[in-house]
Amino acid sequence: MRNSFDWTPYRRSTVGFDRLFDFLETSGSGAENYPPFDIEKIADDHFRITVAVAGFKGDEIDITAQQNMLLVSGRKTPAGEGEGRQLLYSGIATRAFERRFQLADFVRVSAADLADGLLTIDLVREVPEAMKPHKIAIGGGAPTPIEKAA
Repeated sequence: MRNSFDWTPYRRSTVGFDRLFDFLETSGSGAENYPPFDIEKIADDHFRITVAVAGFKGDEIDITAQQNMLLVSGRKTPAGEGEGRQLLYSGIATRAFERRFQLADFVRVSAADLADGLLTIDLVREVPEAMKPHKIAIGGGAPTPIEKAA
């Protein structure tokens, strides 16, 4: 079902929220639900995406990280092709897929692994020191990093 709400008036009165409105316009638009995936928070700056890719081998899956975008795609060779086997019934999904994940600023892929039909992709948020908040001392002292509360 297509989202029929018109976001145009809000686009005109906001600055820097273009990606949010693009997301709202495309969410619920009947997007593909294959393959299924989970996103979990491991720690404050560590996340994991788990994609169910049963039947796919590592060389049939491609993971591409671009600026603020993670693309996971898979293309399977036709079942039984080149293996000398004849399938009587094929119920395991082997259709090509492409999944896109919007990444926040300063998030990078730290590792990817394929085991037991699950592709796990670890993400880490690394904010540069220059972008972290600093406390400025009154009287001209050098800025000091703000300590996180435990």
